Amino acid sequence: MRFIQKGELLFYYFLQGLGVHLMIGSTALIWNFVLCTTLWTCYSANTFVLKRPLVFTRSLIVTLLFMSFYSTALALAKDIPDVEGDIKYGVDTFAARLGQKKVFWICVFLFEMAFGVAFLAGASSSSPSWIKLVTCLGNAVLGSILWDQTKYVDMRNPASTRSFYSFTWKLMMGSNVLLPLIR
Repeated sequence: MRFIQKGELLFYYFLQGLGVHLMIGSTALIWNFVLCTTLWTCYSANTFVLKRPLVFTRSLIVTLLFMSFYSTALALAKDIPDVEGDIKYGVDTFAARLGQKKVFWICVFLFEMAFGVAFLAGASSSSPSWIKLVTCLGNAVLGSILWDQTKYVDMRNPASTRSFYSFTWKLMMGSNVLLPLIR
C-alpha cells in the first residue's frame, strides 16, 4: 500500500470542495471558493521553483503597474454609460456620486498613466534600440489615440460612452502586444 502524497491529497480536497459548491449551485460561492483556493495556494506555494528563488523582475513590476492603472480605469469607466439607471435603482457608483464627466476624466488620466508607465519603462529598458523604439512609439501612439478619442465622447449619450469603454478594451489588447517587449 502506498502513501498518498500531500499534493494528491490537496487536489482531492480541492475537487471535493468544488463538487460540493457546484452541487449547491451558487455562482458567488463557487467563485469565492476558487478565489480563496487560488490565493491560499499562492500564499503557501514553495518560493523556490526550478531551484530558483522568487524574483520580481522589472518587466513583472511594469506589467503590474500598467495593469493596476488600466484595470482600475476600466472598472470605473464601465459605470459611466448607465448613471441614470444606477441613480434610479440606488446603486452607489463613483459615476453616480461624482458625476459622469469627472469620472470620465479620472479614467482618461489613469489610462494615460498606464501608457506613460509603459513608455518610460520601454525607454529605460535594457533591450536593443529597435525594441525601445517600438515600445516607446507604440505606447505613445496608443496614448495619443486614446486622447484623440476623448474629443468625440458625448457624456449625455450612453451609446457614445459605451463605445468609448469598448474602445479602451481594444487599446488594452494593443498594449498587450507591447508589454512583453519590455525588459
